[in-house]
Amino acid sequence: MKIIIITPANIKSLYGNRATATRWAAFLKASGHHVDIAMRWDESSYDVMIALHAWRSADSIAKFKQQCPNQPLIVAMTGTDLYRFIHSHPESTLHSIQVADKLVVLHERAYLELPKDVWDKISIIYQSAQALPFPIKRSQRSFDICVVGHLRDEKDPLRTAYAVRDLPESSRIRVLHYGKPHNSDWEKKVRDEMQINPRYHWKGEVKHWQIRQAYSRCHLMVLSSNMEGGANVISEATVAGLPVIASDIQGSIGLLGDNYLGYYPVQDTQALRDLLIKAESDAAFMQQLQQQVDHKAKQFQAETEAQQWQNLLQMLPLASV
Repeated sequence: MKIIIITPANIKSLYGNRATATRWAAFLKASGHHVDIAMRWDESSYDVMIALHAWRSADSIAKFKQQCPNQPLIVAMTGTDLYRFIHSHPESTLHSIQVADKLVVLHERAYLELPKDVWDKISIIYQSAQALPFPIKRSQRSFDICVVGHLRDEKDPLRTAYAVRDLPESSRIRVLHYGKPHNSDWEKKVRDEMQINPRYHWKGEVKHWQIRQAYSRCHLMVLSSNMEGGANVISEATVAGLPVIASDIQGSIGLLGDNYLGYYPVQDTQALRDLLIKAESDAAFMQQLQQQVDHKAKQFQAETEAQQWQNLLQMLPLASV
Protein backbone atom coordinates (compact mmCIF):
# COMPACT_ATOMS: atom_id res chain seq x y z
CA MET A 1 0.00 0.00 0.00
CA LYS A 2 0.95 3.62 -0.49
CA ILE A 3 0.54 5.39 2.86
CA ILE A 4 0.83 9.04 3.86
CA ILE A 5 1.50 9.99 7.48
CA ILE A 6 0.49 13.54 8.36
CA THR A 7 2.17 15.13 11.37
CA PRO A 8 2.14 18.80 12.42
CA ALA A 9 5.81 18.61 13.44
CA ASN A 10 8.37 19.59 10.79
CA ILE A 11 11.19 17.35 9.63
CA LYS A 12 13.81 18.94 11.92
CA SER A 13 11.60 18.85 14.98
CA LEU A 14 12.56 16.84 18.05
CA TYR A 15 9.00 17.00 19.36
CA GLY A 16 7.21 13.72 20.01
CA ASN A 17 4.85 13.80 17.04
CA ARG A 18 7.69 13.78 14.50
CA ALA A 19 9.52 10.98 16.31
CA THR A 20 6.30 8.96 16.44
CA ALA A 21 5.63 9.47 12.73
CA THR A 22 9.18 8.46 11.85
CA ARG A 23 9.01 5.30 13.95
CA TRP A 24 5.64 4.29 12.52
CA ALA A 25 6.92 4.86 8.99
CA ALA A 26 9.85 2.53 9.67
CA PHE A 27 7.51 -0.24 10.85
CA LEU A 28 5.25 0.16 7.84
CA LYS A 29 8.14 0.23 5.38
CA ALA A 30 9.55 -2.93 6.94
CA SER A 31 6.18 -4.57 6.17
CA GLY A 32 6.57 -3.68 2.49
CA HIS A 33 4.50 -0.49 2.28
CA HIS A 34 5.50 2.75 0.57
CA VAL A 35 5.33 5.51 3.21
CA ASP A 36 5.68 9.28 3.00
CA ILE A 37 5.59 11.77 5.88
CA ALA A 38 4.27 15.31 5.41
CA MET A 39 2.98 18.20 7.48
CA ARG A 40 -0.11 18.48 5.27
CA TRP A 41 -1.70 16.54 2.43
CA ASP A 42 -0.86 17.93 -1.03
CA GLU A 43 -3.74 15.99 -2.65
CA SER A 44 -1.44 13.30 -4.09
CA SER A 45 -2.88 9.81 -4.42
CA TYR A 46 -2.53 7.45 -1.44
CA ASP A 47 -4.25 4.24 -0.39
CA VAL A 48 -4.32 5.19 3.30
CA MET A 49 -3.84 8.33 5.36
CA ILE A 50 -2.57 8.16 8.94
CA ALA A 51 -3.03 11.57 10.56
CA LEU A 52 -1.34 12.42 13.82
CA HIS A 53 -3.38 14.99 15.74
CA ALA A 54 -7.12 15.29 15.15
CA TRP A 55 -7.14 19.06 15.53
CA ARG A 56 -3.81 20.24 14.09
CA SER A 57 -4.20 17.96 11.07
CA ALA A 58 -7.92 18.69 10.66
CA ASP A 59 -7.58 20.40 7.26
CA SER A 60 -5.72 17.46 5.71
CA ILE A 61 -8.15 15.02 7.30
CA ALA A 62 -11.21 16.84 5.96
CA LYS A 63 -9.77 17.23 2.45
CA PHE A 64 -8.68 13.61 2.22
CA LYS A 65 -12.04 12.25 3.32
CA GLN A 66 -13.91 14.61 1.02
CA GLN A 67 -11.82 13.85 -2.06
CA CYS A 68 -11.09 10.17 -1.31
CA PRO A 69 -14.18 8.98 0.60
CA ASN A 70 -13.46 5.30 -0.05
CA GLN A 71 -9.85 5.39 1.09
CA PRO A 72 -9.17 4.47 4.74
CA LEU A 73 -8.34 7.23 7.17
CA ILE A 74 -6.64 6.51 10.50
CA VAL A 75 -6.52 9.35 13.03
CA ALA A 76 -4.06 9.10 15.92
CA MET A 77 -5.23 10.97 18.99
CA THR A 78 -2.59 13.03 20.79
CA GLY A 79 -2.70 14.21 24.39
CA THR A 80 -3.77 17.74 23.47
CA ASP A 81 -6.54 16.29 21.27
CA LEU A 82 -7.90 14.20 24.12
CA TYR A 83 -7.49 16.62 26.99
CA ARG A 84 -7.69 20.07 25.40
CA PHE A 85 -8.85 20.49 21.82
CA ILE A 86 -11.82 18.13 22.04
CA HIS A 87 -13.17 20.71 24.51
CA SER A 88 -11.68 24.00 23.26
CA HIS A 89 -12.08 23.31 19.51
CA PRO A 90 -14.79 20.64 19.41
CA GLU A 91 -16.09 21.24 15.89
CA SER A 92 -12.90 20.44 13.96
CA THR A 93 -11.59 17.90 16.47
CA LEU A 94 -14.84 15.92 16.61
CA HIS A 95 -15.18 16.09 12.83
CA SER A 96 -11.79 14.41 12.47
CA ILE A 97 -12.84 11.76 14.98
CA GLN A 98 -16.17 11.10 13.28
CA VAL A 99 -14.85 10.79 9.70
CA ALA A 100 -11.96 8.52 10.70
CA ASP A 101 -12.31 4.85 9.83
CA LYS A 102 -10.02 3.93 12.73
CA LEU A 103 -8.75 5.81 15.77
CA VAL A 104 -5.36 5.09 17.28
CA VAL A 105 -4.80 5.87 20.95
CA LEU A 106 -1.59 5.35 22.89
CA HIS A 107 -2.85 4.24 26.29
CA GLU A 108 -5.67 2.13 27.63
CA ARG A 109 -7.65 4.93 29.33
CA ALA A 110 -7.88 7.23 26.31
CA TYR A 111 -11.31 5.94 25.30
CA LEU A 112 -12.79 7.68 28.37
CA GLU A 113 -12.32 11.04 26.63
CA LEU A 114 -13.99 9.99 23.37
CA PRO A 115 -17.69 9.78 22.44
CA LYS A 116 -19.12 6.32 23.02
CA ASP A 117 -20.30 6.06 19.43
CA VAL A 118 -16.67 5.90 18.21
CA TRP A 119 -15.34 3.39 20.75
CA ASP A 120 -15.62 0.60 18.17
CA LYS A 121 -13.09 2.43 15.98
CA ILE A 122 -10.38 2.49 18.66
CA SER A 123 -7.12 0.56 18.54
CA ILE A 124 -4.50 0.90 21.27
CA ILE A 125 -0.94 1.00 19.96
CA TYR A 126 1.69 1.28 22.66
CA GLN A 127 4.72 3.31 21.67
CA SER A 128 7.86 1.22 21.79
CA ALA A 129 11.48 1.89 22.67
CA GLN A 130 14.79 0.20 21.96
CA ALA A 131 16.91 -1.37 24.67
CA LEU A 132 19.92 0.67 25.73
CA PRO A 133 23.07 -0.10 23.71
CA PHE A 134 25.33 0.39 26.71
CA PRO A 135 25.39 -0.89 30.30
CA ILE A 136 23.48 0.76 33.11
CA LYS A 137 25.82 2.64 35.40
CA ARG A 138 23.93 4.68 37.98
CA SER A 139 25.69 7.69 39.44
CA GLN A 140 27.42 7.00 42.77
CA ARG A 141 28.08 10.59 43.80
CA SER A 142 24.50 11.82 43.51
CA PHE A 143 20.94 10.52 43.31
CA ASP A 144 20.15 11.71 39.82
CA ILE A 145 16.63 12.34 38.55
CA CYS A 146 16.06 13.06 34.88
CA VAL A 147 13.23 15.13 33.48
CA VAL A 148 12.81 14.66 29.73
CA GLY A 149 10.43 17.07 28.05
CA HIS A 150 10.23 20.42 26.36
CA LEU A 151 9.36 23.39 28.52
CA ARG A 152 5.70 24.18 27.85
CA ASP A 153 2.56 24.45 29.94
CA GLU A 154 1.30 20.91 29.28
CA LYS A 155 4.45 19.41 30.78
CA ASP A 156 4.44 21.35 34.07
CA PRO A 157 8.19 21.24 33.43
CA LEU A 158 9.55 22.92 36.55
CA ARG A 159 7.55 20.89 39.08
CA THR A 160 10.51 18.63 39.85
CA ALA A 161 12.77 21.63 40.32
CA TYR A 162 10.28 23.13 42.78
CA ALA A 163 10.10 19.81 44.63
CA VAL A 164 13.84 19.71 45.30
CA ARG A 165 14.18 23.22 46.64
CA ASP A 166 15.24 23.29 50.29
CA LEU A 167 15.79 19.55 50.65
CA PRO A 168 17.82 18.46 53.69
CA GLU A 169 21.51 19.05 53.20
CA SER A 170 22.09 15.32 53.56
CA SER A 171 20.10 14.59 50.39
CA ARG A 172 22.14 13.74 47.29
CA ILE A 173 19.25 14.45 44.88
CA ARG A 174 20.13 16.25 41.67
CA VAL A 175 17.70 17.02 38.81
CA LEU A 176 18.89 16.90 35.20
CA HIS A 177 16.37 18.42 32.79
CA TYR A 178 16.55 17.87 29.01
CA GLY A 179 14.29 19.87 26.74
CA LYS A 180 13.78 22.96 24.63
CA PRO A 181 11.93 26.02 25.99
CA HIS A 182 8.70 26.71 24.12
CA ASN A 183 9.38 30.46 24.22
CA SER A 184 11.57 33.12 25.81
CA ASP A 185 9.43 33.25 28.93
CA TRP A 186 10.11 29.58 29.63
CA GLU A 187 13.81 30.07 29.00
CA LYS A 188 13.89 32.90 31.52
CA LYS A 189 12.02 30.78 34.09
CA VAL A 190 14.41 27.88 33.75
CA ARG A 191 17.52 30.06 33.93
CA ASP A 192 16.14 31.90 36.95
CA GLU A 193 15.44 28.55 38.63
CA MET A 194 19.03 27.45 38.18
CA GLN A 195 20.20 30.64 39.84
CA ILE A 196 18.30 29.91 43.06
CA ASN A 197 18.24 26.10 43.01
CA PRO A 198 21.65 24.40 43.01
CA ARG A 199 20.08 20.95 42.71
CA TYR A 200 18.49 21.79 39.35
CA HIS A 201 20.48 21.57 36.11
CA TRP A 202 18.88 22.39 32.75
CA LYS A 203 20.75 20.75 29.87
CA GLY A 204 18.67 22.18 27.00
CA GLU A 205 17.69 20.29 23.87
CA VAL A 206 20.11 17.43 23.21
CA LYS A 207 20.42 14.49 20.83
CA HIS A 208 18.38 11.38 21.53
CA TRP A 209 21.47 9.27 22.24
CA GLN A 210 22.33 11.69 25.05
CA ILE A 211 18.88 11.20 26.55
CA ARG A 212 19.39 7.43 26.43
CA GLN A 213 22.75 7.86 28.10
CA ALA A 214 21.02 9.79 30.87
CA TYR A 215 18.60 6.89 31.34
CA SER A 216 21.55 4.62 32.06
CA ARG A 217 23.08 6.95 34.65
CA CYS A 218 20.06 8.32 36.51
CA HIS A 219 18.14 6.64 39.31
CA LEU A 220 14.67 7.93 38.44
CA MET A 221 12.73 9.74 35.76
CA VAL A 222 9.95 12.18 36.64
CA LEU A 223 7.09 12.84 34.22
CA SER A 224 5.24 15.79 35.74
CA SER A 225 2.82 16.53 32.89
CA ASN A 226 -0.65 18.01 33.22
CA MET A 227 -1.72 16.04 30.13
CA GLU A 228 -0.25 13.30 27.96
CA GLY A 229 -1.68 11.09 25.24
CA GLY A 230 0.71 8.26 26.12
CA ALA A 231 4.22 9.64 26.57
CA ASN A 232 6.97 7.78 24.74
CA VAL A 233 9.42 8.78 27.49
CA ILE A 234 7.58 6.32 29.76
CA SER A 235 8.19 3.58 27.21
CA GLU A 236 11.84 4.59 26.90
CA ALA A 237 12.47 4.74 30.63
CA THR A 238 10.66 1.47 31.25
CA VAL A 239 12.59 -0.42 28.56
CA ALA A 240 15.78 1.13 29.97
CA GLY A 241 14.89 -0.26 33.41
CA LEU A 242 14.56 3.23 34.87
CA PRO A 243 11.86 3.67 37.54
CA VAL A 244 9.36 6.44 36.87
CA ILE A 245 7.63 8.93 39.15
CA ALA A 246 4.60 10.39 37.36
CA SER A 247 1.71 12.75 37.95
CA ASP A 248 -1.52 10.79 38.23
CA ILE A 249 -2.96 11.79 34.86
CA GLN A 250 -4.94 9.32 32.75
CA GLY A 251 -2.21 9.19 30.10
CA SER A 252 0.37 7.87 32.56
CA ILE A 253 -1.97 5.58 34.50
CA GLY A 254 -3.06 4.13 31.16
CA LEU A 255 0.54 3.08 30.51
CA LEU A 256 1.87 2.15 33.95
CA GLY A 257 -1.32 0.66 35.38
CA ASP A 258 -3.71 1.37 38.23
CA ASN A 259 -1.49 -0.26 40.85
CA TYR A 260 1.77 1.46 40.02
CA LEU A 261 3.35 2.92 43.17
CA GLY A 262 5.04 5.99 41.69
CA TYR A 263 2.15 8.44 41.26
CA TYR A 264 1.60 11.82 42.88
CA PRO A 265 -1.33 14.26 42.46
CA VAL A 266 -0.92 16.63 39.50
CA GLN A 267 0.95 19.84 40.40
CA ASP A 268 1.32 18.76 44.04
CA THR A 269 4.86 19.87 44.82
CA GLN A 270 4.89 18.54 48.39
CA ALA A 271 3.63 15.11 47.36
CA LEU A 272 6.29 14.89 44.66
CA ARG A 273 8.94 16.03 47.14
CA ASP A 274 7.88 13.30 49.57
CA LEU A 275 8.06 10.64 46.85
CA LEU A 276 11.53 11.73 45.77
CA ILE A 277 12.81 11.65 49.35
CA LYS A 278 11.26 8.21 49.78
CA ALA A 279 12.89 6.97 46.58
CA GLU A 280 16.30 8.18 47.70
CA SER A 281 16.05 6.80 51.22
CA ASP A 282 13.91 3.66 50.89
CA ALA A 283 15.66 0.85 49.01
CA ALA A 284 12.61 -1.43 49.28
CA PHE A 285 10.41 1.20 47.61
CA MET A 286 12.90 1.60 44.78
CA GLN A 287 13.03 -2.16 44.33
CA GLN A 288 9.24 -2.28 44.04
CA LEU A 289 9.27 0.46 41.38
CA GLN A 290 12.04 -1.39 39.57
CA GLN A 291 10.05 -4.61 39.52
CA GLN A 292 6.96 -2.82 38.23
CA VAL A 293 8.73 -1.11 35.33
CA ASP A 294 10.59 -4.31 34.44
CA HIS A 295 7.25 -6.10 34.22
CA LYS A 296 5.76 -3.34 32.04
CA ALA A 297 8.73 -3.30 29.66
CA LYS A 298 7.32 -6.23 27.67
CA GLN A 299 4.43 -3.99 26.61
CA PHE A 300 6.77 -1.49 24.95
CA GLN A 301 8.82 -3.76 22.67
CA ALA A 302 9.28 -2.70 19.03
CA GLU A 303 8.01 -6.07 17.82
CA THR A 304 4.76 -5.50 19.72
CA GLU A 305 4.19 -2.06 18.21
CA ALA A 306 4.99 -3.30 14.69
CA GLN A 307 2.54 -6.19 15.08
CA GLN A 308 -0.17 -3.85 16.36
CA TRP A 309 0.19 -1.79 13.17
CA GLN A 310 0.00 -4.89 11.01
CA ASN A 311 -3.15 -5.96 12.83
CA LEU A 312 -4.73 -2.53 12.35
CA LEU A 313 -4.02 -2.38 8.62
CA GLN A 314 -5.55 -5.82 8.20
CA MET A 315 -8.75 -4.51 9.80
CA LEU A 316 -9.18 -1.78 7.16
CA PRO A 317 -11.91 -2.21 4.51
CA LEU A 318 -10.33 -4.45 1.86
CA ALA A 319 -12.42 -2.95 -0.92
CA SER A 320 -10.79 0.41 -0.32
CA VAL A 321 -7.17 -0.69 -0.32
